[in-house]
Amino acid sequence: MSMHAAAMGNINGKFMTRPPLPANAPVQEVLLQAQEELRGLLQQRADLMKRIGTVKQTIAGLANLFGNEILSEELLQLVDRKPSGRQSGFTHACRVLLMEAGRPLAVREVCSRMRERMPEVLERHKDPLASLTTVLNRLVEYGEAHSLLDEQGRRAWMWTADAAQESTPERPITERQ
Repeated sequence: MSMHAAAMGNINGKFMTRPPLPANAPVQEVLLQAQEELRGLLQQRADLMKRIGTVKQTIAGLANLFGNEILSEELLQLVDRKPSGRQSGFTHACRVLLMEAGRPLAVREVCSRMRERMPEVLERHKDPLASLTTVLNRLVEYGEAHSLLDEQGRRAWMWTADAAQESTPERPITERQ
């Protein structure tokens, strides 16, 4: 949209022009404050998602060791081990598969695991690999996952909590830019 189009307003069906705001207008300060707050909130969300993933992995690990019987009904649902009765979301399914993997997964591995465990989720997609790649990239944008290159140079994704554990001075993760 051009500056001219952006400066137009529609009043009673008539377009009126509005002069551009000066660079030092109070609105610029409000926008800067809003931008900083949004940046901080997005970082908090990423940190929360990372912590949620770590806690869920801990609970799932204990359930794997001692059986699902040690978990209450509510906890089973919270860690995605009990069907909720509704269709599982595609993004949610990707989160679960990455959290449970504990290592980087290529898109074909995510697809294969989803086909085994949640085939109904894949049925709604004409091109599951493209859909999965899009969702996995969004999880990277949200700060919930990391994108990296595997040993063969192929792209893989890893849950953020796992990536933090795996990235040590002896074992750095090669991030894909």
